[in-house]
Amino acid sequence: MMQLSSATPVADPLAATAHDSLYRKITWRIIPFLFMGYVIAFLDRINIGFAQLQMKHDLGFSDAMYGLGAGIFYVGYVFFEVPSNMLLARFGARFTFTRIMVMWGLTSACMMFVSRPGEFYTLRFLLGVFEAGFLPGITVYISYWYPPRRRAGIMSIFFAGTLISGVIGGLFSGWIMRDMAGVAGLFGWQWLFVIEAAPAILLGVFAAFWLDDGPQRAKWLSDDEKRSVLTQLEVEENPMLARAKNALLDALRTPRVYLFAFVYFSVACGGLLINFWMPLIIRDFGIQGIVSISLYTAIPNAIGAIGLLIIARRSDRRGERRWHFAACTLGGGIALFLLTLHIPSFPIMLIILSAAAVLIFAAVPIFWAVPFEHLSKRAVAPGIALIGSLGITSGIVTPWAVGQIKTLTGSIDNALYILSALLVVSALAFLAGVPRRAARRHVIGTETLP
Repeated sequence: MMQLSSATPVADPLAATAHDSLYRKITWRIIPFLFMGYVIAFLDRINIGFAQLQMKHDLGFSDAMYGLGAGIFYVGYVFFEVPSNMLLARFGARFTFTRIMVMWGLTSACMMFVSRPGEFYTLRFLLGVFEAGFLPGITVYISYWYPPRRRAGIMSIFFAGTLISGVIGGLFSGWIMRDMAGVAGLFGWQWLFVIEAAPAILLGVFAAFWLDDGPQRAKWLSDDEKRSVLTQLEVEENPMLARAKNALLDALRTPRVYLFAFVYFSVACGGLLINFWMPLIIRDFGIQGIVSISLYTAIPNAIGAIGLLIIARRSDRRGERRWHFAACTLGGGIALFLLTLHIPSFPIMLIILSAAAVLIFAAVPIFWAVPFEHLSKRAVAPGIALIGSLGITSGIVTPWAVGQIKTLTGSIDNALYILSALLVVSALAFLAGVPRRAARRHVIGTETLP
């Protein structure tokens, strides 16, 4: 039987090797499934960006209506994130993930029945309600299996999921909308919602058989392995955070919390522009075919996923956050501004759009490595939650504001000007407000809007 200290993590190299083998086993069992689920969740969240290319015309929706529908998703998301996590704690991960995935899949499929704005807004709101607990639930579920020092590397995997979902959407959405149009008398965008919702429903059913509520119930772990996991969790958890009183009040009194919330809000706004409006931006480059537009959206997302990992790893390796983050946000802001120049060269404009995707999305994991180093132990847990809650309001504001601007002016250039300036200001605020201390913690996982 593996013997573990009750006070400190295991230092014996042989025991450490055994632990690494154990956590590799756990990782291969649960992480691919959860990652696949998150990619599909984000795909069902943003596929409205592809559907709008046909949907607005077929239903007579304006850009303002589309923007409101895209953003109202986050209203449901914000209000039901905490209740969903409370249900996970009460009923367990197996039931919770099954409920979440099946319900959001069915809701996404019901988008095919939309014919009026009210139906559009209602279903987008419900999609946010049902999906609200998924990534927060993943974060909680990971804490059931991995001690704190191992969670950072695991959760960083999910940052790339948003971009991979964009790649998948780009590769398949255009074909679905073109080739399925007219089948069974349905529009192509109706088939898009049905087909891309199906994996969520299937994965939800599969979750009921594949996931375990925790290590104690995992039949694929031996008794010694279960004890090892539970002991490591007990050894490494920080009891100070659990016992802290008035921690929320401490967070509310910390000015840097609001600085971080503004910075996160700004970066998320840039990412949301790319997520929901990239197909339209590419169409404005002069690309007309629905499949061509869809395929071209895969390029910035694929480059963004690779660039995110490279830049975040470089920041980790050098233990430097301030200038990495500032370079990404300044560069992202400049790239958004360059899009307004409408350079008469599609390859150049696609390169600029790809640069914007790389830099804006890479700023997110770098940012989330910083607050932990600059908040007190009492304020860190509620502070991170407050930063995320304030920052996620960007999901409500950005799609609606861009839609209004597009409807009133016929162009999103003014939105690009605003978001470009917002990114530049966030970079300057970050440099001014964060001390010159090397933050050497690994990237941690949290909800990423972009």
